[in-house]
Amino acid sequence: MSANPILPQTVASSVKQSATKVSTMPYVSATGLTSDEVAERVASGQVNAVNTSTSRSVADIVRANVFTLFNGIIFAAMIMVLITGSWKDAVFGFVILINTSIGIVTELKAKRTLDKLSILVAADYVVRRDGHDETVAHNGIVLNDVLWLRAGDQVPADAEVTDVWGIELDESMLTGESRTVRKQIGDAVYSGSTVVSGMALVRVTAVGEHGYAASLTREAKVYRKTVSDLSRGINTILKFMTFLVVPLCVLLIVSQIRTVGGWDVALATGAWRRAVVSAVAGVVGMIPEGLVLLTSLNFAIAAMRLARHNTLVQELESVETLARVDCLNVDKTGTVTDGGIAFDQLIMLEPDGADSGSSEQSAKQALYDLSNEAQPNSTGQAVLTGLREEGINAGSVIARIPFSSARKWSAITDEHNTTWYLGAPEVLLNAFDGDWTNVLHRVTEYAHDGNRVLLVAKTATKTVFPHAVLPQDGENEPTLNPTAQPVALVLCTERIRADAEQTLAWFRDQGVRCRIISGDNPATVGAIAAKVKLTGERTPVAMDARNLPNDINELARTLETVDVLGRVLPDQKKAIVQALHVDGHVVAMTGDGVNDALAIKEADLGIAMGNAAPATKAVAQVVLVDSKFSHLPDVVARGRQVMANMERVASLFLVKTVYSALISLGVVLTAIPFPYLPRHITYIGGLTIGAPAFILALAPNTRRYIPGFLQRVVRFALPGGMAIAISVLLSSWLLPGIIGWNLTDPADLAELRATNAIIVFVLGVFVLARVAQPLNSWRGILVAAFASIGIIGMFIPFVANFFALEMPTGHEIVATMIALLIAAVLFIICHVGVKLVSRIISHGKPTRQS
Repeated sequence: MSANPILPQTVASSVKQSATKVSTMPYVSATGLTSDEVAERVASGQVNAVNTSTSRSVADIVRANVFTLFNGIIFAAMIMVLITGSWKDAVFGFVILINTSIGIVTELKAKRTLDKLSILVAADYVVRRDGHDETVAHNGIVLNDVLWLRAGDQVPADAEVTDVWGIELDESMLTGESRTVRKQIGDAVYSGSTVVSGMALVRVTAVGEHGYAASLTREAKVYRKTVSDLSRGINTILKFMTFLVVPLCVLLIVSQIRTVGGWDVALATGAWRRAVVSAVAGVVGMIPEGLVLLTSLNFAIAAMRLARHNTLVQELESVETLARVDCLNVDKTGTVTDGGIAFDQLIMLEPDGADSGSSEQSAKQALYDLSNEAQPNSTGQAVLTGLREEGINAGSVIARIPFSSARKWSAITDEHNTTWYLGAPEVLLNAFDGDWTNVLHRVTEYAHDGNRVLLVAKTATKTVFPHAVLPQDGENEPTLNPTAQPVALVLCTERIRADAEQTLAWFRDQGVRCRIISGDNPATVGAIAAKVKLTGERTPVAMDARNLPNDINELARTLETVDVLGRVLPDQKKAIVQALHVDGHVVAMTGDGVNDALAIKEADLGIAMGNAAPATKAVAQVVLVDSKFSHLPDVVARGRQVMANMERVASLFLVKTVYSALISLGVVLTAIPFPYLPRHITYIGGLTIGAPAFILALAPNTRRYIPGFLQRVVRFALPGGMAIAISVLLSSWLLPGIIGWNLTDPADLAELRATNAIIVFVLGVFVLARVAQPLNSWRGILVAAFASIGIIGMFIPFVANFFALEMPTGHEIVATMIALLIAAVLFIICHVGVKLVSRIISHGKPTRQS
């Protein structure tokens, strides 16, 4: 303790401050740094400035959304078409602008929201400089500053205690341990912890990035983009197409140049432009640009819907990850509990040896008065709140000894000259006469059940106490009356969130394995897990993390049988996530403290509470702005809707990729003019793929995601793509001879391409109908509506001219109808054939439908 007494008088300080008045402080002899010393440290950069950015920078967000493989391919194709002067065939390039804008706007909105959240934790602090108290901002603190820490303050920098007046810190943000820690002179305090009670004068030992909290989260600050299974599948297709597109584009250009008479003719007549446009038609068709756009749109819509429920999605791709989560690790404090203390009950100790004349009502009145101090700590506040709800109000107190962490007890004398004590059971009982083993045994049992236990005792003998504000030299320290006897046990528990049990039950029903991971005592955490029915009717298996194996594979095996882990260190939380990955689990991790940052970053889906440390929110993909655990089921359900529906509609886009690749290959091998224009695919794709897929993707769907997205989509898309490709190639090979078209004549070539566009449109409607099943609902109306819109558009002059659409006339009608009939037969044959081959390969097992 300090050699300076705490005096009840105020000290007139010369205060340097902006607008806020510095609170009255105890008298101390420390002068702190001089103005010159502060200036020197500021000049040398020894200030408490730290990067508190809660998310990626604007430049990072823009760069991540602009420079993608998809944008590169589409942009290159668009430039090639624009060089030819055929801007109508370059409209597909607008998908780059739309897709990129969606990603940038959504992530910038999330960034702005997070930045606002981080401003809420900004605060001013009182430092001692030139012998006076002065208010400075967080960033104004310098190395070796003498800093006041008061109840409610968040420690802004690492420091060493030099003077102390019963200070207690909550270090749960750093350690996960919810119990408060009492500090003495010479003890270290770390940035990120919070002062619960008392006061101290400390000397700053580390500032800014050199602080403990900053060093703990340095690894977490390295940005790692979430890669969803859906995005991975699309990227796989794009990478494959990248290797295929470049040589195929060259071959297409060469083949189209030959169809117009060779390079000399093409360059002389300008026919090379038509060859380039035809080549790009094949290239663009192979790229599922609509799927990339629709994925971004659905992610953005899901993010906006979640935002209305105070759930902030920082990265769009994380929405899909929600659908795949099968393992959820939750932090106890801040997730299952709200970090507060609640008064549970008062248990009278009669007939265990206490005074049989004491009544529960008088014990409750004494408990209220014992807790009703000038500045009650969190436990005292919880007791007061609980007893007020029972109608207990303040009584008459003659004398009081305030609670002290050093003594671990407080006392009052009431109007009946009865002295009451409240404090730690082991401290009080050890000072009382008699054998209280049975009471200590009950205390231990309640503590193991997760309760914070206090003891109420009394003596009929009036005890004369010294002044309530005591000297700090140890003299006149009050002592317990050994004749006092225990009256009751006070049980306080961590306040469990009202929605915790229901939320955990939802995850359990959905097949998601939940574990509680905490820095607290495993017995305490296990008791809370049992209260919220973490494992249903089964008793949760709790384990001390200090007994966990270091080997990652052995740790993975251990975790399969463990539901609750206590005394977990930050590095262990990260190792636990890594061990779950060994067994192929998709892991979500919730938390609010700096000690959770590494594990949240390592998890497939990091979820931070809105009141979390800025570093923790920075690495999380999802932030529960109002810190409500009950939002998580809606978060997961929204992810499942997006993923299940995207798998359904992805087949539409992959069909186009398949038939475009096959048609391009057929064109190169047989040296025929390309059978349609890029604008044809834009029109057909918009009506049979893009627009209906967007509507289908928004339909309700709660199916849990099943791994193997790409394989199922490809298996579904192959028959439709093959049928369309074969039909268009047969039409291009046979119809000119049947009808007498001369494909060197632009007019005849335009008619062939218009006919092929009709074939692709009709078969596209067939594919849409198959994807939209069952059709005996709004889905059937959807298919009919888009089919009708496509036909009507061909009779609207502006639409027909812009997209180069023509209705067949005369003998062309018969040829077109025959071609459509053959195409329909091929469509059925391909679908049946692929299904039979799939069943043979899988030994007769039916394929899983998307």
